[in-house]
Amino acid sequence: MKVHYSTINVVGNNDDDINDGACLFTSSLHHHHQASHSTYHSWLVEHPSALGTFDRMMKGAKGKRVVVFLDYDGTLSPIVDDPDRAFMSDEMRSAVREVAKYFPTAIISGRGRDKVKEFVKLSNVYYAGSHGMDIMAPPKPLIKSSCDAKYNGVVLDKKCSEVLFQPAKKFLPTIREILAKLVEKTRKIQGARVEDNRFCISVHFRKVMEEDYGLLEDKVKSVVDNYPGFHLTEGKKVMEIRPSIEWNKGHALEYLLETLGHNSTSEVLPLYIGDDRTDEDAFKVIRSRGEGFPIIVTSKPKDTKASYSLHDTSEVLTFLLRLARWRKASSSSRSLFTTALVSNWFYGTTMAFGKVL
Repeated sequence: MKVHYSTINVVGNNDDDINDGACLFTSSLHHHHQASHSTYHSWLVEHPSALGTFDRMMKGAKGKRVVVFLDYDGTLSPIVDDPDRAFMSDEMRSAVREVAKYFPTAIISGRGRDKVKEFVKLSNVYYAGSHGMDIMAPPKPLIKSSCDAKYNGVVLDKKCSEVLFQPAKKFLPTIREILAKLVEKTRKIQGARVEDNRFCISVHFRKVMEEDYGLLEDKVKSVVDNYPGFHLTEGKKVMEIRPSIEWNKGHALEYLLETLGHNSTSEVLPLYIGDDRTDEDAFKVIRSRGEGFPIIVTSKPKDTKASYSLHDTSEVLTFLLRLARWRKASSSSRSLFTTALVSNWFYGTTMAFGKVL
């Protein structure tokens, strides 16, 4: 996270020299933009658009069970300065709801489970918060009027929703301790924000001045270094503190596939859309299975294990709507085909019966 500065010197002290310098700078930016544009298009050859290759992808999905996994920030919602205002649009919510009608769907986010559920506001999806360390199924109807902490062997949270898996539960007291120390250590750094994600902690620095990046990093490290059972990672303008256990978004994907009874590599196609480093673990799992669609959301070239790409959240929206329409059309075709078979069978049987008569 160390910041390196470069300066642009404009030679001379008259207007012509300054204008020449400005022109050179503008020209440099123009060529840099062209080079970046060219590089991105070259990168797209290896990571083609999931929209441009949609028909080919779905051709391979025929007869298979598609299971959908979605990141939240940068995928369903744009990256914003204030993490508390990372709202998804009504259109995106409607698209996810529609997808979940036809496919088992899970949101796997670094956010706390309650927070991402508050943003998404859907009851027909699975939620895996804290990078998959807190997994919850869609709520099921209760037989009792009030729920117990455990009912019929199923763990329920305070809102009577089923909790499937919390592999880092034993770390909760220590996480609370680290959280309090980070809040105290960083409170004087303007723009820094510590977010409690329950099983992990995020330190956001999108609003921190660049000259304070190093100071913030040092303060965060000074806390984390005292806890050998935890490690520090960096994402998009955020540092994250997590328990050092063998669990990530890739493990969460595998766990959900197995729990949902969709672990067969030959019949199941996991489809994962994400934009950040932490999503790479899920991409790796899909690649190792040899079946599925790992899709990265990015507007610039990235070193990634994803096979396909989408440019931004607006393309994610378009893709999800198209995916739901594809399955709906496939279901309608199968229904019409079945109806035609039954009709033909009935007509043929009736004619044969008439001849017998």
